[in-house]
Amino acid sequence: MAKLDHDRPFIPVRIAILTVSDTRHLTDDKSGKTLCEMAAAAGHEIADRAIVKDDVAAIQAHVKMWIDDPSIDVVITTGGTGFTGRDVTPEAVRPLFEKEIDGFSTVFHMISYEKVATSTIQSRACGGLAHGTYIFCLPGSPGACRDAWNGILVHQLDNRHRPCNFVEIMPRLEEHRRKG
Repeated sequence: MAKLDHDRPFIPVRIAILTVSDTRHLTDDKSGKTLCEMAAAAGHEIADRAIVKDDVAAIQAHVKMWIDDPSIDVVITTGGTGFTGRDVTPEAVRPLFEKEIDGFSTVFHMISYEKVATSTIQSRACGGLAHGTYIFCLPGSPGACRDAWNGILVHQLDNRHRPCNFVEIMPRLEEHRRKG
C-alpha cells in the first residue's frame, strides 16, 4: 500500500504551469490558479506560469523553452485536451516526448471516471518525459486539475511517497546522454 516515509526530508520541485486557451487571461484562469495553489501548498516552487492560445506552434515553443531550462523539473499544461477543432495540446506536446508515461492517462481516467463517469473519454490527458523534464497535459477544468493533482501528481512529485515516485529517479533521467 502506498504511504509517505516521513523519515525522509521533502524535496521540492520547480513546476511551470501553462494554460492553453483562446479566451483566458491570468486574471480569470481558474485552472492555472488552482494548479499553482495546489503545487505551492504541497511545498513546490512555481518556476513560471503563462497562457498561450490554442495553437500548436505557440504551445510547442513555450513547452520546449521550459524543457530546455535546466531549472524546471515539471511542466503542467491545462486546456486543449478535448476533441474540438481548437483542442491541439496533445498534438503539440506529444512530439516533444522522448518517453510517454502511459500510466498517467490510464490512472487519470480511472480517477475521472469516479467523478464524471463515461464523460472521461472526452479527455486526451497525457504525460511524458523530455530532456529530464516531466510533462503532464491536463484538461482545462479546475475539477480535472484537482483530480490529476490530488489523485496522482501530489504523490508522484513527493520524494517521500512509497513504494516509488518520480522525484527519486530524476537524477537518472538523463543518464543515457552522459558519456563514460
